[in-house]
Amino acid sequence: MPINIIVGVKWVPNTTVVNVDSTTGTLIREGVPSIINPHDLNGVEFALRLKEKYGGAVTAVAMSPPAARSGLEFLIGMGVDRGVLITDRAFAAADTFATSYVLAKAVEMLFPVDLLIFGQETIDSSTSHIGAQVSSWLNIPYVYYVTDAQVMEDNHRLRVERSLERQTEIYDLPMPCTTVVSMKSNTPRPVTMQNKFRAKLQKPIEIWTNEVLKLDTSRTGLRGSPTVVSRSVPTPSVPRKKLMFDGREKPTEAAKWLLDSLSKEGIA
Repeated sequence: MPINIIVGVKWVPNTTVVNVDSTTGTLIREGVPSIINPHDLNGVEFALRLKEKYGGAVTAVAMSPPAARSGLEFLIGMGVDRGVLITDRAFAAADTFATSYVLAKAVEMLFPVDLLIFGQETIDSSTSHIGAQVSSWLNIPYVYYVTDAQVMEDNHRLRVERSLERQTEIYDLPMPCTTVVSMKSNTPRPVTMQNKFRAKLQKPIEIWTNEVLKLDTSRTGLRGSPTVVSRSVPTPSVPRKKLMFDGREKPTEAAKWLLDSLSKEGIA
C-alpha cells in the first residue's frame, strides 16, 4: 500500500558552540555555516526506506530561513520527492510552541498524509519537542525512539518498533500518525548525481510564506512564543588536567590511584 510521508527537517548552525542574542534569547546565525540537522537525516533515511518498501512519496518540510533551500536540494539529492520551505519574517525567532503551530498548519495543507516523521532532536537546541507538539496540534498519535516500522494493510495501521535503554517495545498506531526516529539508528544514504540534476531541472521545491499559509501572526514567531529567556551566559571554559599513572603491570594499584584521584576532585 503506497504511503504519503512528510519528514520535518531543520536548518541548523554547523557548530557545537552557538551564540545567543542577549536581548531576544534567540540564536545568532550570521557568519555561521548551516546544514540540515544530522538527526533529521536519520528521519529522511527512515522515510526513504519505507517508500522503497511500500511505494508512495516523501515530502520534506522545513521552517527555516531562505538559505535552507540548499538543504532541501540536498534532500532531493538523497531521493526525497518534494520539498516545502516555510519562510517568512513573521515566523522568525519562534520557540517550539510557535514552530509546531506553523508546521501543523502546513501539514494540514498537504493532507492527505499517512505518516509524519521527525528526527529525535536538533543539535542547536535538543528539546525533542517538535514531534509531540505537531502531533498534538493535529490530534494524531506519536511514538518516540522509533527504529523500524511496517505498514499493516488489514486496517491501515503502522506497527513501529522503538528501542529504549534496556528493552524494545512494539506499538500499533492508526494512520495518520507520527514516528520520531531514534538518532543514529540508521546510516543516511549519499546523494546521487541523477537526483541532484532533478533538484535543479525539475525544481521540486516550493516556497511558502505567510501569504500562502495565512496564519494569525500573533501566534507565530517571537510574538507567538510563550517561552521567555530571562538571560543567557557564555559557555564556561573548563580547565583540563593531564594526570598519568605509570603502572601498566599493576592494575590493582592503578584502580586505587584512579579512585583516590577522583575522590580528591570531589567526583567519587
